[in-house]
Amino acid sequence: MKIALIAKDKPGALEIRKANRDAHVAYLKATDAMEMAGPFLDENGEMCGSLIILNMDMATAQEWAANDPYKKADLFDSVELITWNKVLG
Repeated sequence: MKIALIAKDKPGALEIRKANRDAHVAYLKATDAMEMAGPFLDENGEMCGSLIILNMDMATAQEWAANDPYKKADLFDSVELITWNKVLG
């Protein structure tokens, strides 16, 4: 099952994101079930959230999201996990 993780950063949290980015990217790379990932950008081109596509069941995705270094650093204002169906691409 594919899960879309959609996270939005807290306002003014760019420095928290930058300080924890290496740990977050290492966490992504250590996950075989991560299919694609990247940041959302604000109107100034600065990172302000994340989109991650995971291939795992919802319970595992919830656990995975809870252990993300960004989550542990309290970067996110919101995190949503939604079952997703890839049709094209």
